[in-house]
Parts: sequence; C-alpha cells; structure tokens
Amino acid sequence: MCARESARRFQTHGYWIRKCAACGHEFAELLRAEGHVDRVYGDGYFSGGEAGYSNYLAEEKLLRAAGRRYARLLAAHRPPGRLLDVGCAAGFVLSGFVDEGWSGVGVEPNASMVAHGRAAGLDLRVGTLETVDEPGGFDLISIVQVMAHFVSPMDALAAAARLTRPGGYWLIETWNRESWTRRLFGEKWHEYSPPSVLQWFSPESLTTAAARFGMELAARGRPAKWLHSDHAAELVRHKLAGGPLEPVARMATKLIPRGLPIPYPAEDLFWVLYRRV
Repeated sequence: MCARESARRFQTHGYWIRKCAACGHEFAELLRAEGHVDRVYGDGYFSGGEAGYSNYLAEEKLLRAAGRRYARLLAAHRPPGRLLDVGCAAGFVLSGFVDEGWSGVGVEPNASMVAHGRAAGLDLRVGTLETVDEPGGFDLISIVQVMAHFVSPMDALAAAARLTRPGGYWLIETWNRESWTRRLFGEKWHEYSPPSVLQWFSPESLTTAAARFGMELAARGRPAKWLHSDHAAELVRHKLAGGPLEPVARMATKLIPRGLPIPYPAEDLFWVLYRRV
C-alpha cells in the first residue's frame, strides 16, 4: 500500500502473510501474480465451496437486499445516478441498486457469472476494474467485498479514480484487520484465506490510501450482513480442515439448518463511503 518494507508474519494455506513495518498493511505473498484471477475465480469459486461459495446463485435475495440497503444509505448523500459495480459476479448487488433507481454497469472476470446476469437484463461486462473504459465516468463506484481480492490494491484504486466523476463516490465494504474478532482468533481468523483473500485493511489505512486519489471520508459503519447457511457451514469446515478442531467443526456444521439465511455478526467488517473533493 505504501511501498515500504514488509516482513513475513506467518504461513497459512501454503502462503506467507506479510505485514508492512510502516503502515501495518497485511497481504499475502504471491509467487505468481500473473494469471491469478483466472486461476482463483473460475466457476469452482462460485460453486465448489471451501473458501468460495457452495452455491453463489442461491444467495441472490440476500445480496440484492444488501444492494438496496446500500442504495438507501447513499440517498442521504446524493440522488441515484450511474454506478459501476466492481467484481459484480451475477449482478445481485447491482440489481439492488437498480431497484432503488440507480442505473449502472457491472464488471466481473468470470464469464459464466456475467452470462447469468446478462440473461436477467443487466449490463455486465467480462473484465476487471483496470480494464473498464467508460469516457463519461460514474457517480458511484461500488467495491463491496472485493478490495481484499485485488492483487494490487493501489492499481485498483488508481483505476477507480480515473473512472470517478467530480463529486462522485466510492462505496467499499471489506474486512477489518483491527477488529476484536481478528485479535481474538489471531492467525486462525477465517479471513486469512489466501489465495482468494489477499489483502487485509483497517478503516484508517484504507482512508489514507483513498486520500492519495483525492477521496475524502463521507461516512463509515458496519454492514448488516446475512449469509446462506450452506455457505457459512462450508467456510467453517474449510477453515478448520486438517486441524485439531476439524472433528468438532464437522459435528457443529451438521447442526446448521440448510437453505436458510443466517445473520453474520459483522464486527470484523466495515463499510466506508468516500467522496471526490
């Protein structure tokens, strides 16, 4: 994030987690960054379980509701306008914004997810944030649960700045490395899950980075987050696999009802809203 020296902290899932000595940013050490997106975010990420989704499409209602909540949050700052939803998958969050009067575009590297969203009438494009070419720009760039997946977050924010209209906003939701949940679990925190999760921010470090691109903090909070119960069970099993608690995890996850939405205690998540000055 700040291009200063970093050191290895610990290893998980075969990857070293590094920490910057200057700004405290944590990130996974990748030996092969080229082709990372194609390797990690193929169809298996959305249906294969483990650190991804057991059935991403089953979470449509939950994610669409999240988009509507964020759109209503934006209403306190500006009227609906044109949105770019980054890492949109099948466009469920984008659909929630559209429900509340926004128009927009989604960008997603997985072609199968894009095809699903297009079939529902959404303007989705195969690619990444860095590949978006929109001369008119956007009033809002939504980066919900995507910042942690960027190989190079500063390159991503530079691309977002290029696409943001004067007075435009960024909405970012991501994991909080300074949360009590992360401190409690330490190296066993469930979001230390490379290679899908690569970056771990704090609200302060993200705000410092956004300021380098002319963005100031407009609002901040914790999201109301819901998960599909099958997804939650798979994440627990994946995180504890191979460890002493694996038998306990297998027993506990059998008790989780299938096919139901469950609330996530979002203490280790945060959202921030930035405005271009």
